[in-house]
Amino acid sequence: PRPRHAAAAKPAYAWLRRLAGIAAALVLAVLAGSAWWQSGIETADYRTALGKLDTVPLSDGSRATLGSDSRIHVRLDRGQRRVELAQGEGYFEVAKDRARPFVVAVGEHRVVAVGTAFSVRRQGDEVRVVVTEGTVRLADAGDPDAPGTLLTAGSVASTGGDGVLVRRQTLEEVARLVDWRSGYLAFQDTSLAAAAEEFNRYNARRLLVGDEAAGALRVGGSFRWDNVDTFVSLLEAGFPVCAERRDEAVVLHSAGAAACR
Repeated sequence: PRPRHAAAAKPAYAWLRRLAGIAAALVLAVLAGSAWWQSGIETADYRTALGKLDTVPLSDGSRATLGSDSRIHVRLDRGQRRVELAQGEGYFEVAKDRARPFVVAVGEHRVVAVGTAFSVRRQGDEVRVVVTEGTVRLADAGDPDAPGTLLTAGSVASTGGDGVLVRRQTLEEVARLVDWRSGYLAFQDTSLAAAAEEFNRYNARRLLVGDEAAGALRVGGSFRWDNVDTFVSLLEAGFPVCAERRDEAVVLHSAGAAACR
């Protein structure tokens, strides 16, 4: 008869191979940790596609939530925590570490925080900062010694060719400005043209305004950014507009426009 113990050797060899793999992984982890300890630098890149969000836990305990079609570069070292917002929008929940300020670099500006929560949006040359918790400092990236502008919770700062404009709002109002994290866009006395631009940040099918009269209409409310059709239907039901639906876009016209006749 054949030996009964021969088949038992294969699992034993498989177990040894697994053990060797675990040992190799531990060696790599130790080497990686040694490299971090020696250099003190950790870098990473993150990005999202159009219509997608992502929350990224950082090794310092902070969290970054990326909006649609956004991109950041993260660099953590022993002296500073730095995030470069190359594109789009991010919401940052910063772990307290007074020895290492948390800096978001965006275009010609930088936002400096220690332990707080805020969003930064980059749109062309314009930057918008919304502070929901704590205090941040908005400063010129080219002048590290400049005092900058202190922004407390409830502040909304916009930069442009005319400098920095700061508006004070309630905590409830600024919370609505970052509702995109939950899938919603909140409008309050917003022009239809501006609302359409917001929807276009999240959708491949464009929402276009066909004439100035339609674009000047004021809208308010909270809407799912992934449901343009419902928003358009509500507009048609409550406003003097009509929608021209195409495969690649929806064009909104005022009721008196030729397209509505």
